Amino acid sequence: MTAPEEQKPLLKVIDRNATPEEVAAIVAVFAALGSAEAPKKKERSLWAVPRLRTPLHPGPNAWRASGLPH
Repeated sequence: MTAPEEQKPLLKVIDRNATPEEVAAIVAVFAALGSAEAPKKKERSLWAVPRLRTPLHPGPNAWRASGLPH
């Protein structure tokens, strides 16, 4: 079994007089830059799939016919 690798810190504050607010601001900036992971795609709603919806037929009484089963 090999020895675990020593991990280096992701962020090192060099200024010893940095206030917690300043450190938090720096961390917030780096966090806003994003992560290495790609954003996950949202699942498409079934309401957005055109082939699952019946086509609309404009005309007289179309609003009434749209609620009737086909």
